[in-house]
Amino acid sequence: MRHQLEVIIFGTSTRAGRNFDIALLVLILASVVVVMIDSVPHIHVAYEDIFWKCEIFFTAVFTAEYVTRIWCTQHRRAYLLSFWGVIDLLAILPTYIAILMPEAAPLVVVRLLRVVRVFRILRLMSLFTELNEILSALRNTARSIFVFLIMVMVVVVVFACVMYVIEGADSGFESIPMSIYWAVVTITTVGYGDLVPQTPAGRFVAGFGMLVGYSIIAVPTAIITRELWERINQRQSPDPPLPWNCPVCAKQGHSVDALHCKYCGSELDVPHDIRERAQKA
Repeated sequence: MRHQLEVIIFGTSTRAGRNFDIALLVLILASVVVVMIDSVPHIHVAYEDIFWKCEIFFTAVFTAEYVTRIWCTQHRRAYLLSFWGVIDLLAILPTYIAILMPEAAPLVVVRLLRVVRVFRILRLMSLFTELNEILSALRNTARSIFVFLIMVMVVVVVFACVMYVIEGADSGFESIPMSIYWAVVTITTVGYGDLVPQTPAGRFVAGFGMLVGYSIIAVPTAIITRELWERINQRQSPDPPLPWNCPVCAKQGHSVDALHCKYCGSELDVPHDIRERAQKA
C-alpha cells in the first residue's frame, strides 16, 4: 500500500500518477480562485458561507495529501524541512489558525501560497526540467548580472547628480536622493511623470537616459539567453530521463541509473519496476 501510494504521488510514469497530478492541479487552481473571489467585499458578504465550506473542503483534501506524503516518503524529516514541505504546510495552516483564533482571520490570505504548488505539477507537462534550466542559467549568470547591476547603479547616481545640478530645487529636484528616484524611473523607462525636467539641458539628459535604459534591458537579456542556449545544446542526449521526482526537492531530469538527486543529493528511492521500465525505453 505504501509503495503504491509513493509511486502515485512521486512518480510520473503511471496513469494513476498522472491522474493524481491532474486532480491536484485542478484543486489547487480552484482553491486559489475561491480565495481571490472571496476577497471582493460584496461577493464575500453574499456568499460567505459557500466560500467557507469550499475552504473547509480544500483544506481537508490538502491535509490528507500532506499527511499521505509524510507517510509515504522514506525521508520524512528532509521532506518536512524542504521548500516544498514548508509550502505544503503553509497551504493548509492558515485555515486551522482561523478556526482556532478568529481574530487572526486576515492571515488566511496566506492561502494564496497554494498557487506556488502549481510548480510541483509542472513535471506533469514535462516543464519542470525547463524550469530547472532557467534557474540554473540565472545562478550561472548571477556574477555577470551582479557586476552589470553595479554599473547600472553608478550610471543612475551620475545621471541623478547631473540632473540635480542642472535642474535644482525649482524643478522639483530638491536633493540627490530625489534625483536618484527620477533617474531610476527614467532609465527603467517607467516614466511616472511626477518629476519632469524643465530646462532644455535637463530634457536632453533625460532623453539620453531613456536611450541608456533600453540597453539596460537588452544586456542582461542577452547574458541569460546565451547561457540558456548553451545549456540546451549541452542537454541534447539520446537517453530519456528517469520518470521519477526527488521525494525531497521534487526535481527530475536524473539519468536512468541515478541513485541520488543531482540537485539536493537525497536518495531517490526509485522503485525497481519504474527503473527497469525506464532502462528498457
